[in-house]
Amino acid sequence: MIVFFDSVVKAAALLLLGMAAAIAQDTTRTPAQARAAWEALARAHPDHCRCWDAGSTDCGLPLQVCALGRPVEPLGRRRFPVFLVLNAIHPGEPAGVDASIAWADRLLRTRDRLLDSLALVVVPFYNIDGGLVRGCCSRASQLGPPEVGFRGNARNLDLNRDFIKADARNTQTFHRLFQQIDPDLFADTHTTNGADYLYPMTLIVTQPDKLGEPLAGWLRRQYLPRLYSAMNASDTPMCPYVHTRGPTPETGLIDFLETPRYSTGYAALFQAVGFVTEAHMLKPFAVRVRATERLLDHLARLGVVQGDSLLALRRQARERVRQQLVFPLRWQLDTTRWQEIEFRGYTLREKPSLVSGLPRRYYDRSQPWTAPVRYFDRYIGIDSVSKPLAYVIPQAWHEVIDRLRLSGVRLRYLDADVALPVESYYIDYCTAPREPYEGHYLHDSVRVRKVEQLVDFRRGDCVVELGTDKDRFVVETLEPQAPDSYFAWNFFDAVLMQKEGFSDYVFEDTAAELLEHDPRLRAALDSARRADPALAGSAFRQLLFIYHRSPYYEVSHRRYPVYRLREWVSFPLYEDVRLED
Repeated sequence: MIVFFDSVVKAAALLLLGMAAAIAQDTTRTPAQARAAWEALARAHPDHCRCWDAGSTDCGLPLQVCALGRPVEPLGRRRFPVFLVLNAIHPGEPAGVDASIAWADRLLRTRDRLLDSLALVVVPFYNIDGGLVRGCCSRASQLGPPEVGFRGNARNLDLNRDFIKADARNTQTFHRLFQQIDPDLFADTHTTNGADYLYPMTLIVTQPDKLGEPLAGWLRRQYLPRLYSAMNASDTPMCPYVHTRGPTPETGLIDFLETPRYSTGYAALFQAVGFVTEAHMLKPFAVRVRATERLLDHLARLGVVQGDSLLALRRQARERVRQQLVFPLRWQLDTTRWQEIEFRGYTLREKPSLVSGLPRRYYDRSQPWTAPVRYFDRYIGIDSVSKPLAYVIPQAWHEVIDRLRLSGVRLRYLDADVALPVESYYIDYCTAPREPYEGHYLHDSVRVRKVEQLVDFRRGDCVVELGTDKDRFVVETLEPQAPDSYFAWNFFDAVLMQKEGFSDYVFEDTAAELLEHDPRLRAALDSARRADPALAGSAFRQLLFIYHRSPYYEVSHRRYPVYRLREWVSFPLYEDVRLED
């Protein structure tokens, strides 16, 4: 049981009286204070707000979730859109924590009709772990509040890079919640880093091209123009997230490409329309909170106004994924297409640094400017792959199987030992950084070689059948070339290391026998020696050349242990009957 101090209870009581201003606008709530405020709202409005603990976090405290408005219905018979809001994934960027409480308080006190047409689910404080590490200085370039939390969680993970690898218990709990409610709209609240400009709010949107038509067209032509108009009309001007093509906004803005490691990238794999709200770090905290609250409100109200279209288009998108045969694994910016948007910025200047004496940059707020800039918001899918009928994963790779289950993938299991004709990948090449990234040595530049083989599988090995609305998630996690595949995140690195070898003085005689009885092997070695002087000058490398082409070389070395089934053969299966907590 968590015990809250009297001051926290008093703060929550003041909130219930509608006195949000009593909580200082230059401070932000701790995880305990946020929990107390939501529990107070649920007690005051039991018919319209309920809170529960959805699961655990890495710091051992439960993850609170609160729901307002309509009950969540399955997408197939859903009448009202579901909007999921995630706060404090980075506790140093806490505007959403306080904005969500103020927004919910207003909706509940005024009995706002929005709640009659929307299922609103809020995670009040996602990275509780980082929220407990509270201090003055974790956000060195941000204008307040005086105390905020820390970006890393209890395992020092950036949770907004964890949505595929799911190392954190926080993430695993989120996956269960996400699959349970299957949101139509999703917002992840943040604060910016980077350039200075006039806008109190900027926005990252799920890259529309990744959603596919007609959902992409609806987002670009229907939803987003109305959202920007609504924000401007409410005296909260907003522009796309300032991710610049060059050093300054004048060089153009680039639509941020969120891969599935990020929250909205994960959500997009399930056809949810995601948003990252990025309040501007150099605006006063009260301004950031107000801008975040207004944006959440407009996101929800437009979702209700266009709810019928949104729900119908998501159902179409699900069916399209079921039928889709080829999936792009990577996306490349289309520099031939852009739109011009009006941008309001400050002039970038230089002056001598007081630290080094060398020129330093600064934005001159006495010299604002407004001008059209190019906004590059189109991406082209590349490195496409055709989906198989099914993937077969040996049960030994349970960490991957468990993560598929967490994300709602239907799993079946072989009910007998069987040899199956499959496509196998061999990892011919991949790179890894010298330093770890979020606890992993993330692979890149993956090149594979495809081989048809008859592979022996055992009872209990996992079969992932394609032709479902989870196909995009399955393909992007199980195809090793994808940037956020489970292979990229090192779940299969053990296969990259050769386990058996030879003693050269013993294998000399064996190699000679192999060459004597295999003319093609001898011809291959002769050809390789002519082409490679270094090979010709190394006795060991020639032995290794022969070993790698001999029956003694382990067939599993660098063989990716997820196999593609291209044609159905008869084999017995049983269903996964295990239930998640």
